[in-house]
Amino acid sequence: MPVLWTICGVKLSPSALTPGTPTMITTALTWDIFCRVIDNHGDLGVCWRLSADLAQRGQSVRLWVDDASALAWMAPQNYTGVEVRTWPNDAALQAFAQDPAFAVGNVVVEAFGCELPEAFQALMVRGTVPVWINLEYLSAEAYVARSHGLASPVMSGPARGTTKWFYFPGFTPDTGGLLREPHLQNRQAAFDRAAWLKALPLDKPIGAHEQLISLFCYEPVALPEVLQGLSQADQSTRLLVTQGRPSAAVAAATQALNMPTHGTGRLHISQLPYLSQTEFDHLLWACDLNFVRGEDSLVRALWAGKPFVWHIYPQDDLAHHDKLQAFYQALQIPQTLQQVHNVWNGRSEAERPAWTPSDLAVWQAWSTRTQQLLQTQSDLSTQLIGFVAQKR
Repeated sequence: MPVLWTICGVKLSPSALTPGTPTMITTALTWDIFCRVIDNHGDLGVCWRLSADLAQRGQSVRLWVDDASALAWMAPQNYTGVEVRTWPNDAALQAFAQDPAFAVGNVVVEAFGCELPEAFQALMVRGTVPVWINLEYLSAEAYVARSHGLASPVMSGPARGTTKWFYFPGFTPDTGGLLREPHLQNRQAAFDRAAWLKALPLDKPIGAHEQLISLFCYEPVALPEVLQGLSQADQSTRLLVTQGRPSAAVAAATQALNMPTHGTGRLHISQLPYLSQTEFDHLLWACDLNFVRGEDSLVRALWAGKPFVWHIYPQDDLAHHDKLQAFYQALQIPQTLQQVHNVWNGRSEAERPAWTPSDLAVWQAWSTRTQQLLQTQSDLSTQLIGFVAQKR
């Protein structure tokens, strides 16, 4: 029988104390995770990955979301341990209040600044008060490590007198870590790239010597310039375009260039169907260079260990430029890759740097080192479960 350690009243296996391994808790907790979809699906993507990851570790999760429609393609399989619920309206909350069988979870997670309905807060304090987590956005800025794990006393409303805890994901050991499933490395090691590419429903088979680039972006000003440059490059490129805003952005860019929608010259553009989160991982693993956006796909690009260009979510006050600079510094991104990032994110008006095979080799070496470094750190779910155990 395995030896168990007891920390803060919770029994853990020895593997739970090793960075990068899942926390195994003998008694599962129940979690209520709240998510609002703002203008993209990134918030939902992160919350679903967190919910599914917790469920893999024996936890029971209710994911409350105001628009779960994207899960039809993002996560088409039902996941044991995760129950998707509609964000509760007043009528639902009144019904919960009158139902003695309804119980708030042991943990309540308020994702990305969404505010819990006051009626739900009232339910939180009618019995044993749950651990209340404010899950923040991912950033490499210095305030993240300073603020991670801080208490925020609730001063008003029906939950007055309770405490909310700030939880910040991050890239360093003094933050809350990054989402990483227990068996992700094994999945990637078993991935059959050739078979996966062959099975893609593309308009034209991929050539043996084509460079593969994936595109998941907003509407970068530099996109027409990038397409033009790839069409005139020495090496043939297959651009694999994801659905939604990336597909629309490519359509607008090719029209502006008077370029056929399938590309021209050394560039061939192929449209992909909507991809589940698992299939999106496969896309990143299969490509030589990945253009990603937002938070969820950035983390998946890091785990892929392939060169990538990140389209950070643009903010009107240009605060995203500071976030991008902090990201460069935290992960020691090569200068040439920074230059591409700057142009792609509208931080520089310089012409698009024409990356060379030697640039890609440098970027690949950096990606591999960074992937390996981050894998030595404890993942977000492991740390979060441990954090909750300390606060209960």
